[in-house]
Amino acid sequence: MADVILKPTGNFDLTVEAEIVTPDNFAGKSSDEIGKLLVWQGPAEYPLADYFSIEGNGGSSAEDTTIIIDGNIPRVKRIGQEMTAGKVIIKGSAGMHIGSGMSGGEIIVEGDADSWAGMEMKGGSIHIKGNTKDHLGCAYRGSWKGMSGGRITVDGDAVSQVGGGLSGGEIIIGGSVEHFCGIRINGGLIYVKGNAFRTVGAEMTGGTIVIGGCIERFTPGFEMTDVESDIKFNDIECPGEYKKFTGDYAIPQKGKGTLYVSCDKNECL
Repeated sequence: MADVILKPTGNFDLTVEAEIVTPDNFAGKSSDEIGKLLVWQGPAEYPLADYFSIEGNGGSSAEDTTIIIDGNIPRVKRIGQEMTAGKVIIKGSAGMHIGSGMSGGEIIVEGDADSWAGMEMKGGSIHIKGNTKDHLGCAYRGSWKGMSGGRITVDGDAVSQVGGGLSGGEIIIGGSVEHFCGIRINGGLIYVKGNAFRTVGAEMTGGTIVIGGCIERFTPGFEMTDVESDIKFNDIECPGEYKKFTGDYAIPQKGKGTLYVSCDKNECL
């Protein structure tokens, strides 16, 4: 495995669009060749070397290439976009659209990530060790299909519209979420270990959502069907006792999803 180390050195007053930062694009290139790859900042393109120092050469293939970004890059967007293999490690926080559309490989963010992480992701894995913002694993605006495969793990909190339009794959949130978690999902799994504020599973027609904490405002359109304990989905264990609901019955003549809600934290339901 070959390591390419990027250290932020440039001016990031305007955000930088860096979708070329993937193992696929770095494979087979020397550090000089990698530095000549172009990124957008505002209306113009500039060499990657204007923004990062670059050490190491790409591997013989994407699978053999690891990119290590040594520093915070909250104003650099689209790292790992469309990647198919290899590994990206960010030793700090990341900007918007991390891993958007990726179909393979692994991304680790040791800090926080901005909005749209894993947008329309198809495969691979993203692990955000801090918090993230809106639209995690979501469909892009104007689209109905969000994440379709792979796994996103967030150790901290997410904000709103987690997994919007999810049709496959798994999203695991170690903390809490806010509004519209799982809106319009039709497949896949969302597991939130903490609390959710409102509109969980609105307009869902398939898939599964598990909320391990309290739902502040429960969504109309769900019907309780059972109580289950210590549920498990492949290697994902959800300990505790859960009320099982189906819905959203506000959506007529369509399939229904499954919503599990902690009994202990939602006694009023």
